[in-house]
Amino acid sequence: MESQGKSPNSTIEQVVQRIFSTHRITRADQRLFMATLLSKDTLSPEEQEHIDKVFDALRRGLLRVVD
Repeated sequence: MESQGKSPNSTIEQVVQRIFSTHRITRADQRLFMATLLSKDTLSPEEQEHIDKVFDALRRGLLRVVD
C-alpha cells in the first residue's frame, strides 16, 4: 500500500483508528499488517502496539472481518 508521503507508522495508526471506529477489518487491512510484520526485522514499539491491539481484538471477537 502506498503511503503517499506519510510514514508507515502513520499509515498503520490511521488504519487502526478506522478499524476500531467501524469495528470492521478488511482483508486488505490484514494483508497490510502481515506485510508490515514480514517486511521488517524490527517494528517500532508504536507499530507493534497498534498491530497487537488489532489482532487481540480479532481473537476476542470484537472486530468483524469483511471483504
